[in-house]
Amino acid sequence: MDDRFGPQAVSPTLFGIGGDWLPVTTGESGAFVFRSTDAARYAKCVPFADAADLTAERDRIAWLGGQGVPAPQVLDWYGGDAGACLVTSAVHGVPANQVPSQDLRASWARIAEAVRRLHEVPVSKCPFRRSLDTMVVRAHDVVARDAVNPEFLPVGQQHTPPMELLARLTRQVLQRRDQEAADTVVCHGDLCLPNIMLNPQTLDVSGFIDLGRLGQADRYADLALLLANARETWTDEEDAQAADVAFAERYGIALDHDRLRFYLHLDPLTWG
Repeated sequence: MDDRFGPQAVSPTLFGIGGDWLPVTTGESGAFVFRSTDAARYAKCVPFADAADLTAERDRIAWLGGQGVPAPQVLDWYGGDAGACLVTSAVHGVPANQVPSQDLRASWARIAEAVRRLHEVPVSKCPFRRSLDTMVVRAHDVVARDAVNPEFLPVGQQHTPPMELLARLTRQVLQRRDQEAADTVVCHGDLCLPNIMLNPQTLDVSGFIDLGRLGQADRYADLALLLANARETWTDEEDAQAADVAFAERYGIALDHDRLRFYLHLDPLTWG
């Protein structure tokens, strides 16, 4: 079992939530996540210091559920001096990173359509922001604390000082800010394959999960993560490039690879 789930774990029972719960040891959020034994519910629990972030995630899940986008439902919320616990419904299916490459290929057009529908939710209705400026401020904080996880960086950048990586990106901020202003959508915020659930029978998208970073942002903040993450599944570079083209055609966009690269390199600096 993950060492985090020892005697000091913040668990559903601490908040008086009934039922039998099993720890979920995958994921990198640092929260304590549990699944009910009937697989119908998930509970995410955090200590008091992290309660504000979990409150924000709760509000995002509740909002997105009212926009016609498939996602978990908020079932219960518990907060107090011990911390906070969010209970949501499970989204049926399997994470897209857990299906064979041929199944991901079969579902790829449907994933593109589901992402497009998410990005078509009217921005004017979304009360949450994850702007470029917010991401850059976050990156400066993470880098200043020397909290960048090298494993999150592209292989070619893992031996470059994070301050140098951030300086390269900072020189592009004015240009990227103008692009964001012209192309802001409702973004997932952490759009990687584990956060896209697929129906294992039909390979349709059954929902999006892990919505703590959802908000208004440049659509490329989502597209960069998804396309890069999917490259780990495709058989070779030629296959990956063909998948990018197929995604872009179904989504309805001519990909700007410089913009993809910018957001792909910025995102790892915002975790920590």
